[in-house]
Amino acid sequence: MRIIIFNWQDRTHPQAGGAETHLHEIFGRLVKKGHDVTLVACHFPGSEREETVDGIRVVRIGNRSTYNFAVPFWWLRHGKRARYDLVVDDINKIPLLTPLYVNRPVLALVHHLFGSAIFAEAGLMAGSYVWLAERLIPIVYRRSPTVVVSNSTRSECIQSGLRDENISVVYNGVDTAQFPMAVGIKAPVPTVSYFGRLKRYKSVDHVIRAFAIALKDVPNARLEILGRGDDESRLRSIVTELGLKNSVTFHGYVDDRRKVELLSWTHAVVNPSKKEGWGITNIEANACGTPVISADSPGLRDSVSNDVSGFLYPYGDIEVLARKIVTILTDTNLRTTLSEGAVRWARQFSWDQSAQQMEHICQRIIGR
Repeated sequence: MRIIIFNWQDRTHPQAGGAETHLHEIFGRLVKKGHDVTLVACHFPGSEREETVDGIRVVRIGNRSTYNFAVPFWWLRHGKRARYDLVVDDINKIPLLTPLYVNRPVLALVHHLFGSAIFAEAGLMAGSYVWLAERLIPIVYRRSPTVVVSNSTRSECIQSGLRDENISVVYNGVDTAQFPMAVGIKAPVPTVSYFGRLKRYKSVDHVIRAFAIALKDVPNARLEILGRGDDESRLRSIVTELGLKNSVTFHGYVDDRRKVELLSWTHAVVNPSKKEGWGITNIEANACGTPVISADSPGLRDSVSNDVSGFLYPYGDIEVLARKIVTILTDTNLRTTLSEGAVRWARQFSWDQSAQQMEHICQRIIGR
């Protein structure tokens, strides 16, 4: 198969997240199976116009502000003449509306729809732009086969107007060779971590505020924050305001090796986001033998087995989150049970399996 993918970012972009990991892990494996895959993404400072990443040919056009306008022109000038069998439209915030101008079969790939949650992240003006753009998805992509990453996103898509019979679920996975898939040695002091991008809608401030409450019961506890993003300065201010500077560490970006070390070392990972497509960091923490305390939010509730791989708590309830943190940090037997359950849960998800599912879906679409 010759596949072309349109996604705002590739894996090397400074703001790449779970959507880009999903894309490269799955389609990189399709390249290894002999398929030809091209990704058209946006430029970022210091990036090459064209390079190969994970076996995928990456072509960069426009930037984060102009990418969705550059795509139709690039297709009409370059893509239309090429002999691609399938176009994968990775819908991420602003839909590219490819079915309107692409003369090839289109597979829509949806991680999650922002809906009204976008206003907490982007404000009224930019949020309205995204909100209105999402209203076009059920109109433009109504006839397109669609892949989603969780049952929560499937429900969102159906509620928005997409056809149930057109939607397939392909879960995120883990690279079992990269992660220990076992419970390792934990930190000598009670430690809780956040791992992910520092974006306002991810509600990382909830972790900080809950941790401040938990310190009353576990005064020697530490909070480790892994990741970077445009909400970091606000989060640092909250840490200072609450007098937590001696108990909280901001690690910034961590590479894969360091990520595994820190996720294995911590006693629990907290994921407080208001909405996600799946919550890949939950499974990665579990694959390091670490239970997750996660908001019971769309997407996240799909990636946590409550009372097995961790706990779910009502989104935004900081008091309940604090109690969950204290419970895991102080109850050794429960923590051991959850850590072992986390590994069992993580073993059910692999990128190899997800890639095989995606390959079959793509072949079926082309075969039609």
